[in-house]
Amino acid sequence: MRSSNPVFSRRGFGRDNGYAGFDTAPQAGYAQGNPYGQNPYAQNPYAQTTVGQGAPPQAPPAAGRMTMDDVIVRSATTLGVVVVGAVLAWALLPVSTTSFGLAFGSAIIAMVLGLVQSFKRKPSPALILGYAAFEGVFLGVISEMYNSRWSGAPFQAVLGTMAVSAATLLVYKAGWIRVTARYARIGMAIALAFVLAMVVNLLLVAFGVAPDGGLRGMGPLGAIVGVIAILLGAFFLTLDFKQIEDGIAYGAPREESWLAAFGLTVSLVWIYLEMLRLVAIFSSND
Repeated sequence: MRSSNPVFSRRGFGRDNGYAGFDTAPQAGYAQGNPYGQNPYAQNPYAQTTVGQGAPPQAPPAAGRMTMDDVIVRSATTLGVVVVGAVLAWALLPVSTTSFGLAFGSAIIAMVLGLVQSFKRKPSPALILGYAAFEGVFLGVISEMYNSRWSGAPFQAVLGTMAVSAATLLVYKAGWIRVTARYARIGMAIALAFVLAMVVNLLLVAFGVAPDGGLRGMGPLGAIVGVIAILLGAFFLTLDFKQIEDGIAYGAPREESWLAAFGLTVSLVWIYLEMLRLVAIFSSND
């Protein structure tokens, strides 16, 4: 099921063409009466209604179904827009109070566009690409600021993001992580608790109660929190991989590849930002 938060918005496709989260078939070890062991939805919202009373809904035509090529192209497009926005912001905006304000404004706009997309029933390429563009501007300015103080930090963060993504994909494809409804619920609960803790920490820092950044400081505690955040980013990636795998297997419409690209982009941006902070922490303590 979808969340209204773009960071936590994930879509699962059941083997019975349902829309009930991940792995709607009963899992080993689950009681038969477990409400999460079966698909609580009666119909596939992607199925086309068949004319005639009592006729079962039909899956979308094969020509209109999502494929891996669709996901790759949309993801490359969305991430490409992020990269172009970041490069232009880095090249054209020198480090200053004005550029920091522009970065903050771009982040707010990106968040708003992401929220609007999350509330829409269908993906909007314009909203997704707009989100990617403003997110790119934010990343470009922030990366330049980090680089001006910790030379090479953005490059190391990119390498770290690639390493985490590759490792997560390897673990997922090897079957070491099984994305089930229970796995998703537990992970989301931890993620929401983490976000709430970060909001509280931000308020404490703003009012001077928690000096030196509190949980997000540059010391060992900040490093531990950063590692937890990166692990949560890897968790989001596993949900993205499951979304893509199920969407292709169970005949999701081609337009859903835009949502898959959006989810991957949000997860990768999350990991990159946390990796950037972690690199800065380790560089400060050298």
